[in-house]
Amino acid sequence: MRIMAIDYGDAHTGIAISDPTGFLAGYTTVITAYRPEVVAEGIAKLVKDHGVEELVLGYPKNMDGTLGPRAEKAENMKRLLEEMIGLPVVLWDERRTTIDAHQILMAGGKNAKKRKKVVDAVAASLILEGYLTFKKSQR
Repeated sequence: MRIMAIDYGDAHTGIAISDPTGFLAGYTTVITAYRPEVVAEGIAKLVKDHGVEELVLGYPKNMDGTLGPRAEKAENMKRLLEEMIGLPVVLWDERRTTIDAHQILMAGGKNAKKRKKVVDAVAASLILEGYLTFKKSQR
């Protein structure tokens, strides 16, 4: 079962899709769009093209666990995706994923310009890895 993780952002949305077994993170990309409907259409196309059966959306909680405006945007995207695609969307705590993604890319020698192009896809991969690890522990 292929699982897609989504790191939804204002201009760039990172996407990571698992391998067919649902055990490993595989394909990554970034959707560049400002309008939620355009992002959702891009996600819907990827779901169809890759045979995705489960969606996981990063849920940006504040460091103290409270919810802010970013979490509300994620909740709105969740509803839009469920309506448009017809699959349930799991909200997944994404605290620190973008920070960790930047650190991973810096450690790999990527300069700021190169990091900006891929950081959202790396953050989506971290969301996916966390979710896959959780699912494995539930088996």
